[in-house]
Amino acid sequence: METIQIVLLTVLVFFVIVTIHEWGHYYFAKRAGILVREFAIGFGPKLISIKRGETRFTIRLVPAGGFVRMAGEDPEIVDVASGQTIAIKLKGDKVTRLYLDRLDERSGVIRGEVTQIDLERDLFVTLDIEGEKERFALHPQALMISKGKETQIAPLDRQFGSKSVAARARAIFAGPFMNFVLAFVLCGAYIQLAGTPENLLVDSISKGMPAEKAQLQSGDMIQAINGTPIGTDYDKMIEIIGGSPGVPIQMDIVRGGVAQKIELTPAPDDQGVGKVGITAAYKTRSATITETVTGAGKLMKQMTVIIFEGFKKLVTGDFKLDDLGGPVRTAEVTSQIAKQGIAELTRWTAMLSLYLGIFNLLPIPALDGSRLIFLGLEALRGRPIDPNRESMVHFVGFALIMLLMLVVTYNDILRLVRGES
Repeated sequence: METIQIVLLTVLVFFVIVTIHEWGHYYFAKRAGILVREFAIGFGPKLISIKRGETRFTIRLVPAGGFVRMAGEDPEIVDVASGQTIAIKLKGDKVTRLYLDRLDERSGVIRGEVTQIDLERDLFVTLDIEGEKERFALHPQALMISKGKETQIAPLDRQFGSKSVAARARAIFAGPFMNFVLAFVLCGAYIQLAGTPENLLVDSISKGMPAEKAQLQSGDMIQAINGTPIGTDYDKMIEIIGGSPGVPIQMDIVRGGVAQKIELTPAPDDQGVGKVGITAAYKTRSATITETVTGAGKLMKQMTVIIFEGFKKLVTGDFKLDDLGGPVRTAEVTSQIAKQGIAELTRWTAMLSLYLGIFNLLPIPALDGSRLIFLGLEALRGRPIDPNRESMVHFVGFALIMLLMLVVTYNDILRLVRGES
């Protein structure tokens, strides 16, 4: 039962951080009046597909991200040409459906050969019906049906490219932004779950080490070392002890409400760093609202530094292939952290959400950062980059990212088969 719970939590983590990212794109695209054709979680074949309003919501096989497909971002896959025979269905005086195949099976329709059609600006179709030409107005939400699939037409004012640079930039930036918002909220939730540190306590004591010889006890509250207040500064404690190998230090502690002074001499390890043989833990209390907000900001800052240190290693080549991980490694680590409890899983989810937001803003083709750069160039030039060239750049970038994903996933699977952690 525990295994099933961990698997479900792991899936939930992926689902939440990707969904909030794509929802950002979706929400601001809809606000700008852009037709959103699909809201997808994952890539590859569809597993679940539900249409709500104008948008089809899908969950796909490969859990490596997601996408929001907006009208006009890519060339439309369904086209109607002059000379083509189609069937139309009217509702009132407007065409609501255009049938492009299986015309003999359609009932209650008008058949004819297309002589003129405009699906973007004037929204009309002119048909040659038994030698007579007749013009029909198209409903702005008319559907084209071909090979059993429905595709809503996209008038020019519903297409991504027709909106202002600012509106398009908002729709693109909203994805990473929502990841930042989610990360901040989860950092705050983690602080509420874990509490805020109040004091530093001795947790465990190693046998034969200076702490045992000095009769330190689990639960002793560490207040100062050599007169330097420690409070909740774990790093300060490590710094003082580590810098005093073979040199006596005085530790001010509180045991059972009574202040005491204990003298002990850190023993040098193999690298000459002082060790006393204790692990420390925090005594915590519930965080206030102010502490939660400021603590969430500090935690996000720490996470950001860690993420950029990782990017720096990638740029400088200071890594091995085994250091990289794909969806398999991420799922493995997530499942391990889920075993540590909901607080640690919340912190890890915040880290993943922050990473996804930052990574997507990198100027890498196919990512949001690259698309924002193209919009910036359009704003400077006063005209857009050739859409075909931009699409090619993003296609190549996406292909390279997928290739890298395959390599690291293959490496992750080999590592699991070999039993490596």
